[in-house]
Amino acid sequence: MVAMPGLMLLDTPSLYYRAFYGIPESMTSPEGMPVNAVRGVIDMIAMLVRRYSPHELVACMDADWRPAFRVAAIPTYKTHRVAEGGAEETPDTLAPQVPVIEQVLDAVGIARIGVPGYEADDVMGTLTARASGQVDVVTGDRDLFQLVDDSRPVRVLYTARGVKNLQVVDEAAVAEKYGVPGRSYADFATLRGDPSDGLPGVPGVGDKTAAALITRFGSLEALLRAVDGDGDLTSGQRARLSAARDYLRVAPEVVRVARDAPLPEADLTLPAKPRDRDALTALSERYGLGGPLERLTSAL
Repeated sequence: MVAMPGLMLLDTPSLYYRAFYGIPESMTSPEGMPVNAVRGVIDMIAMLVRRYSPHELVACMDADWRPAFRVAAIPTYKTHRVAEGGAEETPDTLAPQVPVIEQVLDAVGIARIGVPGYEADDVMGTLTARASGQVDVVTGDRDLFQLVDDSRPVRVLYTARGVKNLQVVDEAAVAEKYGVPGRSYADFATLRGDPSDGLPGVPGVGDKTAAALITRFGSLEALLRAVDGDGDLTSGQRARLSAARDYLRVAPEVVRVARDAPLPEADLTLPAKPRDRDALTALSERYGLGGPLERLTSAL
């Protein structure tokens, strides 16, 4: 993998969940609090900085994990993750670690951006749209393949096999895996659906059919025009798509990441040294983070 200095965007929730489930909870602070996710995220960032040397780095956050505009479009959106009281269902030993991760990021001086009413995906989509150079999106969420664009270039560093074994996802990789270019991935995903997000998709339309339809017509919008007109569709395809018209009318707003979220002003530059060394020392001592923080400051 070739290091290409530019903007690196971290899907922070994706990273801390991966760290939480990948590192034993026996990794605790001096007071006995599990810090497996905290230590894992710090080491992930250190590894990414060493390997890719980004000029700018942003930890993108879920200020709203289930935005109202997506729920209004599809009420089943992420319903299986809703805990009592409407909050996101989060493991009891992970929830207290998230504020610590945020405090560490702030003390180091790594930009941390979340926007009320939007998910981390939308922050990444907006920052990607604004960027003028190379963008690397670090995530385990394949929905962000829709951002891949060789011409800019924008690529995804996919963490499905772990941060030590990142898959570099460019347009060729998306096309090889799904049969569509990155710019068409959202339309493809809308047709196919995604049970993990509560998106039903079109019944009877799987990966292969979705890819074939998007490839043939170029976009979901063009496909729907073909359903209404004399497009080259089988009677079964036309019937299935017609029956799912209400879903297909609203689903794109749910699947596509926002490119215009109202982001706050922030300095995205990766710091050469910690912004607040005293605060970082205090966090290190309280939570037993000496090794990971040494590796991160050395990488900076």
